[in-house]
Amino acid sequence: MENNRPVPRMRTIKETAAELNVPVYALRQWVKSGAIPAVYCGKKALLNLDRVIEFLERG
Repeated sequence: MENNRPVPRMRTIKETAAELNVPVYALRQWVKSGAIPAVYCGKKALLNLDRVIEFLERG
């Protein structure tokens, strides 16, 4: 059986901030509030870049 789902583009908060030109503190607040989902690898939060872009486009 084939899996045609795209692989998520996961980034750390700092990488996401640099790539999207968004303040690190804003991303941390959105993760803390649950507005943006995060997956934790140890103490590092990983964000799905496409989900963050969708969140920003919605306003």
